[in-house]
Amino acid sequence: MRVVSGICKGRPLKAVPGNSTRPTTDKVKEALFNMIGPYFDGGIGLDLFAGSGGLGLEALSRGLDQVIFVDRDPKAIQVIHENINACKFEKKTEVYRNDADRALKALIKRGISFDYIFLDPPYKNEKLVSLMEKMDQAELVKTDGIVVCEHSFDVILPQIAGRFTQTKHEKYGIIAVTIYSRNS
Repeated sequence: MRVVSGICKGRPLKAVPGNSTRPTTDKVKEALFNMIGPYFDGGIGLDLFAGSGGLGLEALSRGLDQVIFVDRDPKAIQVIHENINACKFEKKTEVYRNDADRALKALIKRGISFDYIFLDPPYKNEKLVSLMEKMDQAELVKTDGIVVCEHSFDVILPQIAGRFTQTKHEKYGIIAVTIYSRNS
């Protein structure tokens, strides 16, 4: 596992030990960022269910200004910090150990809105649509902001969820990536 492109291209990333997370493969990561970028001219991102932090770090390497990482697993939080340090992104990141619902409540209280949100929840406990509905109601995503959902290939997500409209959907073996854009 590595950073695929940008200022940290080729930088190896540590994975979370054990079977609690499923890192996004380099092939899927590259395809995903080609769908939404591939590079960015600033912006703020949220890597919810961050695991090793690979998606958020890739986004920073490709030009986002800041990324907030959230995961509930203490091992994942440790690995995220190690990977952030390896990429020298300490000043561009915030890391929180929390579950997704509590993290969203805290972010709503802070009044933050994001240009990009990366959702890669455990496949056995997917709640992508309800998370997007909460994000929509709280306006956590800016108008024309992007939500990237990585999920099991056999999960069919709706074309519309609140003010989010599905713009792209691709399958990569047992993994699928669905991209939503937030309408005004």
